[in-house]
Amino acid sequence: MAGQQRVAVLGLGGMGQAMAGNILRAGLPTVVWNRSPGPARQLGEQGAEVADDPADAVRRADVVVTMVTDADAVVSIATDRGMLAAMRDGAIWAQMSTIGVAATEELARLVAGQRPDVVLVDASVAGSRGPAAQRKLVVLASGPDDVRDRVAPVFDAVGQRTAWVGPTGAGSRMKLANNLLLAFVNEGIAESLALGRALGLDRAAVLGAMQGSPLVSSWAAEKLERIGRDDYSPQYTLSLALKDVNLALREVDSDRLPVAGSLATEWQRAVDRGLGAEDLTVVTRAIEENLGA
Repeated sequence: MAGQQRVAVLGLGGMGQAMAGNILRAGLPTVVWNRSPGPARQLGEQGAEVADDPADAVRRADVVVTMVTDADAVVSIATDRGMLAAMRDGAIWAQMSTIGVAATEELARLVAGQRPDVVLVDASVAGSRGPAAQRKLVVLASGPDDVRDRVAPVFDAVGQRTAWVGPTGAGSRMKLANNLLLAFVNEGIAESLALGRALGLDRAAVLGAMQGSPLVSSWAAEKLERIGRDDYSPQYTLSLALKDVNLALREVDSDRLPVAGSLATEWQRAVDRGLGAEDLTVVTRAIEENLGA
């Protein structure tokens, strides 16, 4: 039964904390760990068990979720902090961080070599902090067919839908494709608004005309509303968005994706100006300033 699944969540940033909270509210016994203890303590007050280190967090877990910043952090938790060695026989490791194709393949080799009794499920998520809090993520899952039912209660707790896309590694590939589309949508919004201002149009009028357009998705509509308030508080930071674009560019001949390469160069300039910790929509402000708008 779903209530018998014990889940460990390692990494409680903006996404991980929301996901762990939803797993807990779904009635799954949940143990949490985070490098800085504050978020773990908050979840402890809601009923989660708080572990002192990753190894302690996973010892009795049926499903272990990692949701951290990058591949180095994942490997450090798995090896240096003892997570992989401490996992129980037959446990599922749901690696949900966005770390790219090569790093995911390295993790698969690590698990096969050190813990072949552990099942690695590559399960990046589509969505940012807002959807994570609202349980509206889409889980891009990949791994053995025979573990889908076992991990379903966890994925159902954090997302509105799970898309199984193939064998382990396919999820990370799908995430890079998904996030490249997201980057282009964000850049399209930013450049359109900046152009409107450069042409002397009132921003409120431009926003009003765009809202409700068949070209504007629900994600884009929410971003337009926040830009209208000059609210660039981070849901998905520009630095993380740039990291994901660069992960995609590493997997192919970047000359064959010239628009993505140009976008990465532009966003790097914005990060170098100190905008990396803001929401990725902050490129709107950067482009407007470049246009003198």
